[in-house]
Amino acid sequence: MRGNRLVDDDLPFAIEREGREPLAVQVADGLRRAATSGALRGGDRLPSSRELAARLGVSRTVVTAAYDQLHAEGWLDGRHGSGTYLTATPPRVDAQADGPQRVDPLAGLLDLGAGAPSIEAIDAAAWRRAWRAASDRPPVIRRDRRGEAAYREAVAEHLLRHRGLGAGSGATVLATAGTSAAAGELAAALLRPGDVVAIEDPGYQRAGGAFRAAGARLVPVPVDADGLRVELLPENARMVYCTPAHQFPLGARMPAARRVQLIEFARRAGALVIEDDYDGELRYDTAPLPLLATLAPDVVVHLGTTSKILTPTLGTGWLVADPAVTEAVLAHRELTGASPSPAGQQVVAELARAGDLARHLRRLRRDMPARRALVLEELRRHGLEVRGDDAGSHVYVPLASAEQEDRAITASRANGVYLDGLARHHVGPRHTFGIALGYAALPAADLPGAVRLAGNALARVVQWTA
Repeated sequence: MRGNRLVDDDLPFAIEREGREPLAVQVADGLRRAATSGALRGGDRLPSSRELAARLGVSRTVVTAAYDQLHAEGWLDGRHGSGTYLTATPPRVDAQADGPQRVDPLAGLLDLGAGAPSIEAIDAAAWRRAWRAASDRPPVIRRDRRGEAAYREAVAEHLLRHRGLGAGSGATVLATAGTSAAAGELAAALLRPGDVVAIEDPGYQRAGGAFRAAGARLVPVPVDADGLRVELLPENARMVYCTPAHQFPLGARMPAARRVQLIEFARRAGALVIEDDYDGELRYDTAPLPLLATLAPDVVVHLGTTSKILTPTLGTGWLVADPAVTEAVLAHRELTGASPSPAGQQVVAELARAGDLARHLRRLRRDMPARRALVLEELRRHGLEVRGDDAGSHVYVPLASAEQEDRAITASRANGVYLDGLARHHVGPRHTFGIALGYAALPAADLPGAVRLAGNALARVVQWTA
């Protein structure tokens, strides 16, 4: 009966005394799997450490260590004088062969995933005004496939003021439905089936999926502390997709020398560089480096989105490129009848017209450093290494193995916190491990507690598997 059922002699797992895994790890894994599969239920009372050790034929120290780990992860609850109980079973981590995936991960969880914006920073009154003003516009018979004129003007002004990309480059601004949608349009307009697209690995999988859906052949290229490793790019690449401002998800900033190396490669190979300006508006140490598009507008397509600075619900982004590229995209839109919806564009244009977009960016630049400082202090207090903290709204906590990454995600979920592992960001086999921890999405009041729980889970997993 739930709440007082005693686990009987038929334990739902076995251990391998000659296995490579330490016995305590095997015991903890077995109980954890039993809980997620339903063989054990919330409220079940487990045997004492002495009883379970006798049943398994191991030392009591082994079982005690396993119980301690599961207590730390939130799976077990010890009640004084009455034994050890399984807590209400934590939510499952939906998984594929390559590890945990973000499939409906956030039900009831505190979100520390990377890539989500700060909704709390949006001025509610300004938001309502912009929507009202946009709704006052009369309907149109035909869309401009380039995007709303006021929106494209607002984007051009934003890029000039905040990213140094001016009209003097000769580039053209097109509205898009976001970064992955723009990637798909570029592939459909410019590539033939089977053409090679080089993409960061780990990297932004939605962009990779858009290229693949258009028939491109993806070639994963490793990332180091300076971003995409240009020397490993395939010479037959037709496109190279990268996030040089703040590499997603490892957080590296591509230095000037490597940017020049990338541009030289593109010109030599006849490739087009797709620059996703992920987190380009937020820097903490120095001013942002110039966009690749300002250095080489002939071989660089610049992509941006309002998803990270406002909200993804607007479905708005932009593409800035040489007219030959934008004309090809427009021809594809004309052929297919596709073009981004004007509604979100009109809202962004109104925010910009009223000065509210600029005020919002100033608010972000004021609020994010405090959040970043809190995250760094808490994670480093637990002795954890933190990288990629000089820009954007997420940091990278490297881990030693897939086992550590998977355990950290599971342990944090047990404590009510969602963490984003690198497993779902790899194009090929997993080769880099860790957590991309975002700090923008949660309300400021919830962030300290969530980061404390995550830091505790990460530190214990590292110590447990060291």
